[in-house]
Amino acid sequence: MAELTVDMTYGTALFEAASEQGKTEQIREEAGQIIEIFEHEPELRAFVNYPAISADEKKKVLQDIFEGQICSELLNFLYVLIDKRRIGQFERIIRVYRDLADHEEGVAYGMVYSAVPLDKGRLAEIEEQTSKLMQQKVRLTNETDPGLLAGFKVLVEGKVIDASYRKRFDEMASQLNIS
Repeated sequence: MAELTVDMTYGTALFEAASEQGKTEQIREEAGQIIEIFEHEPELRAFVNYPAISADEKKKVLQDIFEGQICSELLNFLYVLIDKRRIGQFERIIRVYRDLADHEEGVAYGMVYSAVPLDKGRLAEIEEQTSKLMQQKVRLTNETDPGLLAGFKVLVEGKVIDASYRKRFDEMASQLNIS
């Protein structure tokens, strides 16, 4: 429970600072890049989390890596997390930050079900089409559903958009029975 409070406190502080500076989206993108780097470079993650290494050494390494690559506000935020021994919670803090930013922007989340995994381009197209239809920004996660023959189904905030071939076949079958 205490970790949730820490995540919320730091995530909120970062969001408020980013909002004041007009850098909400920039920090969201750059923080995502840092998370990817930590995922692909486990040695770096282990280094910044290792308690026997001084905060100054950790900050120097992060400065060497990120200075000029990310905004100074985010780099300074990393320094604060190191000083407060909270760098290990960076991903969870950024999750809170993203939730706050999305809420501020009125973003809705949903799921798109497809017979096969969608590539990023196709997922972005479906997000754009769904956003226009719902008249709000929509972010979708893709999940495969072997019950779909082709096409896709979108579920956002309790609303279903069914563009699957299974639905089309069911509709044709129903029309044939009615005739």
